Amino acid sequence: MDNKNNNQPLISTRFIGRVKELVKNLPPAYFAMVMSTGIISISCHLLKMDLLANILFWLNLWFYFSLWILSILRLVFYHKEFFTDMIDHQRGPGFFTIVAGSCILGSQFIIIFNNYSAAFLLWVIGAVLWFIFNYTIFTGLTVKEKKPTLDEGISGAWLLAVVATQAIAVLSTLIAAHMEQPYRLHMNFLALCMWLWGGMLYIWMISLIFYRYTFFKFSPSDLSPPYWINMGAMAISTLAGSLLLSNTYEAPFLQSVVPFIKGFTIFYWVTGTWWIPMLFILAIWRHVYKRFPLKYDPLYWGAVFPLGMYTACTFRMAEAMNIHFLDEVPNYFIYIALTAWLVTFIGFMHSLINQFKVLLVRPADTR
Repeated sequence: MDNKNNNQPLISTRFIGRVKELVKNLPPAYFAMVMSTGIISISCHLLKMDLLANILFWLNLWFYFSLWILSILRLVFYHKEFFTDMIDHQRGPGFFTIVAGSCILGSQFIIIFNNYSAAFLLWVIGAVLWFIFNYTIFTGLTVKEKKPTLDEGISGAWLLAVVATQAIAVLSTLIAAHMEQPYRLHMNFLALCMWLWGGMLYIWMISLIFYRYTFFKFSPSDLSPPYWINMGAMAISTLAGSLLLSNTYEAPFLQSVVPFIKGFTIFYWVTGTWWIPMLFILAIWRHVYKRFPLKYDPLYWGAVFPLGMYTACTFRMAEAMNIHFLDEVPNYFIYIALTAWLVTFIGFMHSLINQFKVLLVRPADTR
């Protein structure tokens, strides 16, 4: 009995030390979990799978607040690591998942519960962080003296900047539909500007990423899950364009550019669609041909998000443009997205359990 009591302080110390270690090493891109869960919840709602949509919404709310608590703890206690990550070529773009996750959760509030107050608060959080991260990360990457080579510095994670931009455009269009004039006009104009800027940013970045793909040595370890954002960035751009088309009746300036919006929305969708077979082939090459181990990594949430977003964007584009022969695509694609989410979530839970098992067999650094 005394021995058991004597072990309790040791276990408590190990537990606290392990939690500190997890907070210190928290990947900035972990909010991709919120992005993935949120967009799959929205897709389920659009396809009348309401029970599943609601379950995923409440789960996502828990993810969001938990990750905020961990991120704030990291900022307070490990601010050096926090800000070092922000200007790191590989980890820095991961901060944009906070913006995208906030806006996608805001979109959930509107689409599932018609709650515009919570959505607007999340829109403000997303917009402020978008401004801070854009001009901190890209300025830092520009002026830092020691930089990696292109093949070591760039990855699909850079396109999270595009996803964050388009996530603001998506939430702006949803909020605009509830606003009175002239604020509705202002919000739609902002959404259009963000949609256009996101498209331009994609063109810049995908050119470098494709160049890295084809002209540098590409090993299985280089094909990290965020490369799926190559497709996801186009999918969310398609979604934003489709929602802009739905808002044209209340924004005269949008009516004048409807052909342009339609053309680019289809352009984005086709580009995203092209990436799907390519990414599946590369995944088979990585894990089957090269036998690269398939084990849980937080970055895999970045591969789940594009599958859910492709489901939602195809549904919205078919609806906005009356292209109803595409209706079957989301009806089947949702199951691919749900399977990917479930497998990743099981991996997350397994990893979480193992993390806490470790504290029983080895002491953690409590400094």
